[in-house]
Amino acid sequence: MKRILIPAGGAILATGLLAAGLAGTASAASDVATDPMAKSAADAKAIAQFWADTNGAALKAATESNVWDKSDVAKLQSKGGYSADTKPGTAAPIGEEKKTSAKSQNVNMPKTIGKVFFVNAKGEKKWCSATSIQSKYRNLVATAGHCVYDTGTNSDVMSKWVFVPGYYQGKSPWGIYVGKQAFTHYDFDVYEDYDRDYAFVTVYNGIQLGGGTAKQVSKADWDKYQGVKDAKDVEITRDEFRKCKLDPTSITSCWVKRGSKSENVGPDYPGAVVEKKEVTKDVYQAARVGKANGAKFGEPVTEIVTDAEAAAYKAKQEKEADKYPASVVQDPRGNWTITHYYTQQWVKPGTDTKFYKTVYIIVEGVAKDAGRLGDNVGGQGFAWNQPTGKDVRVFGYPAAPHPDGHKNYTGITPKWCYGKTTKKLVGSAAKKIEEHVALKCAMTEGADGGPWLLKYSNSKRLGYVNGVTSTFNDQDGNNRVDYISSPYFDGETNTVYKAAANVWSGKIL
Repeated sequence: MKRILIPAGGAILATGLLAAGLAGTASAASDVATDPMAKSAADAKAIAQFWADTNGAALKAATESNVWDKSDVAKLQSKGGYSADTKPGTAAPIGEEKKTSAKSQNVNMPKTIGKVFFVNAKGEKKWCSATSIQSKYRNLVATAGHCVYDTGTNSDVMSKWVFVPGYYQGKSPWGIYVGKQAFTHYDFDVYEDYDRDYAFVTVYNGIQLGGGTAKQVSKADWDKYQGVKDAKDVEITRDEFRKCKLDPTSITSCWVKRGSKSENVGPDYPGAVVEKKEVTKDVYQAARVGKANGAKFGEPVTEIVTDAEAAAYKAKQEKEADKYPASVVQDPRGNWTITHYYTQQWVKPGTDTKFYKTVYIIVEGVAKDAGRLGDNVGGQGFAWNQPTGKDVRVFGYPAAPHPDGHKNYTGITPKWCYGKTTKKLVGSAAKKIEEHVALKCAMTEGADGGPWLLKYSNSKRLGYVNGVTSTFNDQDGNNRVDYISSPYFDGETNTVYKAAANVWSGKIL
């Protein structure tokens, strides 16, 4: 397989594995590039919640991947035959259904397929097609490399990456599976070589979100809780406030909203009550601890918010910075939080002063473990160094219009193509591709990342992943996609697959 790359300057760069590649020997572990995605269970839970919130609003808002533009939909060129670099091999699928002798003219869609959702470097919510594939821990997804690595940005992994098998209009019937670790070929990760446009992603156990029961807890338990939570200010009577004030810890939960006749006083003034005043982080950090005016009022309160909520608060902050001094922060994975800081102000209450107590609430039961991906939907087998010219069944969720603007697909439901792969490797000048195999098929973008299944059993709904949709091409020049292509899966692909297939990921909950 190709191991010589021509950089922009025109000089030839030979990799350390050039000799091995040209000699046709088995590829080394250094062919494998791996990158972390969601680094902790807490990060993964926040990512799943981002997509599932508001009845799957973010899932519904995502659009198909748009790596390819009209100028890229070009004619494929024959590049001659292939030479297998190792012996052919297969890994059997998991979750086989009971065999049946009945024959059907209908194609039974695999239970393993679905969509991967992610946020790219531009902040756009996008999706591709993908499939569950067999692995030691039943936790692996196969898709295109460009559906995992953000090409054009030094190949950083996509943000908020999840797999949703059986996805349909915002619904996740088998749960949401958050990516933990991405595996691809070194040449794609470093050089964006589309001859290696494939990736395997380990995923955490799925989680299912929805429902939940609200429960009032202490401030300490609220701070520790990693799930959905809220803090509400509840008005109380003067007598209730006085009882709360006797509690030495009450300064974190009981306070007043001064009336029009209230006056600022010191903490020792007879009948004085404390008011909390929201301030900036810098003011809070500089404040002392104690009961003086300007001293800290309890611990900061942090809210986990959506992109829209963060944007709305920042818009208010730009107009009235004094009124909205909280810190709005986005972490490296793209998750937003708003943190509020308070100091004390003691007042002599007026007759229209109102008394409040802060109630801390957590929502339990809003998320539950959905189990391992392969246990729920099974996993397709894997095949490498197989001869071309064999029948394959390709699945995906096409959505984009053809280059001429004609739109055949919606992306709502999966589609399929069937036929024999080209006997010769083909290339695309648009992406400097030299070693793809092609199939006559009119599916458009959105189907990229979908599996090419060798020996697909319609009764078992299982086969062997022997490619993934990478490019969309127009062979007859009528501005309609009529061929799709996939990298040829060889021994180096198997090396990447095996590296991913033996890595444990674990649970989110």
